[in-house]
Amino acid sequence: MSVLIGKEIEKALAKKLIRIEPLEKSQIGPGSIDLTLGNDFRIFKKQSKIYHIKNHSDFQDITREVHVKDGGYIVIKPGEMILGITKEKITLADNISGRLEGRSRFARFGLAVHVTAGFMHPGISNHQVLEIVNLGHGPLALYPGTRICQFVFERCDGRAKYKGKFVKQVKP
Repeated sequence: MSVLIGKEIEKALAKKLIRIEPLEKSQIGPGSIDLTLGNDFRIFKKQSKIYHIKNHSDFQDITREVHVKDGGYIVIKPGEMILGITKEKITLADNISGRLEGRSRFARFGLAVHVTAGFMHPGISNHQVLEIVNLGHGPLALYPGTRICQFVFERCDGRAKYKGKFVKQVKP
């Protein structure tokens, strides 16, 4: 696999091997595309019971949905985790995969934007859920529309298409 750089990303966009909606040209960087934070979140219910992690466990049982209007914000306290989602829908060809990465400018506040499961399969066509954690020492306010993370594209050897549980996700 090889990472696509700026000009190769632009070529792949022009050939519709990568589709990102919406997308501003200024989001395209030298080795990735910046993605923005959407308005919908899932926050964890405050409970003291044990969450049993098994193959059939469902995160929706322990979270609730929150919508933040444009111009508003959501606060994440130190040690807290919330789920967010990108405004952009990403569609990849069956020979392109990618990785979601945080941005160093926010990591310096202690913000981890994507804790795990950062690999995005070839052939996806959905919004990306963000596993956001505040590793810092003070509360952080997150605003929808902020360029919160970046997507790094990789050309694959061979072809495949994601058909998993989250194939049509549009909310966190």
